[in-house]
Amino acid sequence: MAVGTALVVAALTGAGAATAAIADPGHVPAPPPGHAIEQVLAPGVPLWTNADSTTIEAAASLDGQARADALLLGSYASADWINGGTPNEAKRDVSRIVTAAHAAGEVPVLVAYNVPFRDCAQYSAGGATSLAEYEAWIDGVAKGIGNKRAVVILEPDGLGIIPWYTSNQGVSEWCQPAEADAATAASERFAMLNHAVDALAALPSTAVYLDGTHSGWLGVGDITDRLLKAGVERADGYFLNASNYVETERLVKYGSWISDCILLETEVDWWDAGWCASQYYPANPADFSTWHLTDEKYDADLAGAGLTRDPATQSHFVIDTSRNGQGPWTAPAGWPGDAEVWCNPPERGAGARPTTETGEALVDAYLWIKVPGESDGKCFRGTAGPLDPIRGIEDPAAGQWFPEQARELVQFAVPSFD
Repeated sequence: MAVGTALVVAALTGAGAATAAIADPGHVPAPPPGHAIEQVLAPGVPLWTNADSTTIEAAASLDGQARADALLLGSYASADWINGGTPNEAKRDVSRIVTAAHAAGEVPVLVAYNVPFRDCAQYSAGGATSLAEYEAWIDGVAKGIGNKRAVVILEPDGLGIIPWYTSNQGVSEWCQPAEADAATAASERFAMLNHAVDALAALPSTAVYLDGTHSGWLGVGDITDRLLKAGVERADGYFLNASNYVETERLVKYGSWISDCILLETEVDWWDAGWCASQYYPANPADFSTWHLTDEKYDADLAGAGLTRDPATQSHFVIDTSRNGQGPWTAPAGWPGDAEVWCNPPERGAGARPTTETGEALVDAYLWIKVPGESDGKCFRGTAGPLDPIRGIEDPAAGQWFPEQARELVQFAVPSFD
């Protein structure tokens, strides 16, 4: 599950006047397919390291090992989260970021995180209050980017958690907030994301990625159906593992299967995404040695449909490797209640450093979407709190710096920082 960070409000080093904004991002001629991948996230393109990031800001109040850990993590490119404010405030904050990155000759990664009922009003509750308010906010983000290069991670959990949604398998989403209109909440979520895709993809040098969840969550057919409803064919692809811990090797397979499933669903008239093979079948999700069975199923299904894989035309993806060096945490045997394995799990390490050199044709980049070292929230793991019973301390609020977790991310990193 995703957790937010504080709205970017401080002026960034090197930021100048706001970049020229387009008058109406919804009416800019659409760029050619693949524009963003080729211009924004081509191999070798430098990702922006913000010298005034929230990580560097946290280091200023620390000393000793804690300060050294924060400075080390802050020396790598991580995303800047834009998670609220008015449209004009969003435009201003985004403009400062892209202007500073442009001056450095680097590409910033922005997380747009303001959809209504985000995180289903849990740890990272908040967001816009209506469809119109969200669309205006996204237009502000788009105007802030203008003609400068940027990568936009569009709404972590935005497709994984949809209020009052029923999946293509007929399963009702658990997120059913009383204050949301059960008749329109799901359709409005898709309308918001489609508007955002169109507003951002219309920009000349912006790559936009939709929420693809991760291989420990939705099945391939389910997330493929949601991605298509959200406009993935007009986006540059999808992102995986935001704020989570799944191993990169599993995510590469999962993301590639989603790309194959999208290919089948969009190119074969009689195909249904619900038929797509996944990490759950024929593979065994708990046994990675069986995942070749799903590879083979896609080989057979594509061949049977007369289709050939083509990375140049298929959907691409990016992977959050900020905290997946050790993979997911498993709660002690017999743990009573919800162990909240996603929430500040102990002894996790940073994963691959941010890069556009992935060696995988469909993987545009390994990114640090979640800012490593920032808390997922106060984790009670089925207890009354306020202490995290695994750590024996009270965890910081979501988005606040967590020195103990930062130490573990450095200590247990794979590959190591040495």
